Amino acid sequence: MSVTSAGSPPPDWLREAVIYQVYPQSFADSDGDGIGDLNGIRSRLDYLAWLGVNVLWISPCFASTFRDGGYDVTDYLAIDPRYGTEEDLVALFGEARDRGIRVLLDLVPGHTSDRHPWFLASADDPACDRYIWTDGTEWTDWADGTDWTDGTDWTNGTGGEAAAGKWVASPGARPGRYLANFYSFQPALNYGYARPHPDEPWRQGPDAPGPRANRAALRETMAYWLERGAAGFRVDMAFSLVKDDPDRSATAALWGEMRAWLDQEYPDRVLISEWGDPATAVPAGIHADFFLHFVGPALRSLWGNAQGSHAPAWGQDPCFFAPEGQGSMTLFAEHWRQAHRATAGRGFAIVPTANHDFSRLACGTRTAAMLAPAFTFLLTWPTLPAIYYGDEIGMRYVPDTKDVEGAQLGPEARQGSRTPMQWDRTANAGFSTAPADSLYL
Repeated sequence: MSVTSAGSPPPDWLREAVIYQVYPQSFADSDGDGIGDLNGIRSRLDYLAWLGVNVLWISPCFASTFRDGGYDVTDYLAIDPRYGTEEDLVALFGEARDRGIRVLLDLVPGHTSDRHPWFLASADDPACDRYIWTDGTEWTDWADGTDWTDGTDWTNGTGGEAAAGKWVASPGARPGRYLANFYSFQPALNYGYARPHPDEPWRQGPDAPGPRANRAALRETMAYWLERGAAGFRVDMAFSLVKDDPDRSATAALWGEMRAWLDQEYPDRVLISEWGDPATAVPAGIHADFFLHFVGPALRSLWGNAQGSHAPAWGQDPCFFAPEGQGSMTLFAEHWRQAHRATAGRGFAIVPTANHDFSRLACGTRTAAMLAPAFTFLLTWPTLPAIYYGDEIGMRYVPDTKDVEGAQLGPEARQGSRTPMQWDRTANAGFSTAPADSLYL
């Protein structure tokens, strides 16, 4: 795997992008089952066009066990029936394009569900290297020296504490343990280790057969949906693929390879990433990368008011867009300048209002009536804006919401940002005709 930096400029259309994220199960329900779906999104395209949206990012809609809200995929090439069919998605692509809207799918390349056929086969076949397995003798993570041989059972549950980087007991005939990429039921796909170790044969290099096969499968997945009309992908945990990669250089080489392929085969399509470091992600080959609450202080210094879905490690520093008026723009501006120097002419940094993992703008002491200055900044600052569904109408983060499909992540109650879109004053705010107790949230 050779290092390939981003050489081609991004497509012209990306420069004017106004991105809108839809969490599909919570946006619009077309069939009255209480869960949003693809045809529900289709029915609201006129609203998105009126709003000025020209890029629509849809969170995962692939077949899933839904123990992590769809980020636990069981088939990358199938739409989960609760959302509709592949034909519905293709129709959505076309109808959105007719309105000047391009659609990005959410790609989860770093892990699958532990119920994916690939993993079930791997759990019974010691020769399969699609995932990262120990040989059954020791389970040491050479990246940080941690030994996960304390007998903890990481295999059960839905959501809860993340198990990223921990080794989980084999559920099949294969001895040893597999590496979790996020929750314990999300085994890490094998893209290799930046620093192989001779005493640990599972630490294959990025050009070993297993990692090469997974890169080929990643291209096949992308090509499948690009051929059907997707404008590109938002890439989940894009930073996480190659393990023990402290400077992310091996991961950057992987994305550089994918970018070179994309530029050749689909030059008008894009990759935007959950990396949280535009100055690293864009030179690696990503077209645009998000500032994120959980990666550095830049976005938190704007509107992370330490309320709602907030991790204690993020601190309590005041943000600029808070009614108390104690924050500063300096920290964000410094990080933005660094990102701009690294991305200018090559790609973009993205500033989101929120997403499915952290609090909405209207949260805690910040009310909907206070959001106009934040949106004025977002839509005029020289970067790409991303609007999380409902933030444009001041939907609030809802505390004490029930945990659904793995939303509760330790102290972070992510479900408070995943409540149904509020369309009108009818029952269920126009989201669904289902009984209230049948709604997704």
